Amino acid sequence: MTMNNALKNLFGPIRAEEDLKDRTRASLAERTRGYTKRAAAKRRYPAYTAACACLALVLLGGRWLYFTPTAEISIDINPSIELSVNRFDRVISVTGFNEDGRELSHELNVKYKSYAQAVEQILHHDSITALLSAGEVMSITVVGPDGQQCAKLLSGVEACTAGQHNTYCYLAQPEEAAAAHEAGLSCGKYRAFLELQRLDPDITPEAVQGMTMREIWDMIGRLSSDGGSDAPQPGGWGNGHHGSGGGHGGWRHGWDGYDQHK
Repeated sequence: MTMNNALKNLFGPIRAEEDLKDRTRASLAERTRGYTKRAAAKRRYPAYTAACACLALVLLGGRWLYFTPTAEISIDINPSIELSVNRFDRVISVTGFNEDGRELSHELNVKYKSYAQAVEQILHHDSITALLSAGEVMSITVVGPDGQQCAKLLSGVEACTAGQHNTYCYLAQPEEAAAAHEAGLSCGKYRAFLELQRLDPDITPEAVQGMTMREIWDMIGRLSSDGGSDAPQPGGWGNGHHGSGGGHGGWRHGWDGYDQHK
């Protein structure tokens, strides 16, 4: 046997064993590579899930904040409508409180706009400008639990209506709005109804629902003409006056300064 053959016979099995080990290691690595990836992925999933949960919480919380009404702006002339306003002073819904109000609410495109843009659009709507030009009376009532926001909204509404004839702006308390809605009336019309009911206890919310604000105050003027009330007399509608107050007493004070025609 030659030296080469002897060496081949000696080291051949060793190389074979090394090749077998290499193949075995490669096979094991190939088979366990997926387990390693899955283990790494599992380690990442808790953090990913937590991040998704936090993002969902932020989105849902933001949505809740945005779509929660914090104030209402009642606009009454007949139509009677109310704008629900969120904490960011954006309109999130429009509600009509009579047939004319529902028709107007469907024609308006004020959702998600600022309250000032919404009021401006309503004031310049053809039906509203026609009513105001014909001498009808508009009341705009701001109501909500946040006094600071309501004061800001009232100031903005007054700026929108500056120069408008027969337009009057007020603040009201949240309990007034709740009572108004229970009676099926907007807040502004409900305040006029309370004043009329004080003079005529038999009057019902249904009776005034379809009346214009001028018709209501004309009736108040007729009923109070002998009673010394400070409500405006028929024909005594001056320029717009802005004020505030709680209850129907506060409403009456809003009419101070009129030139009342006897």
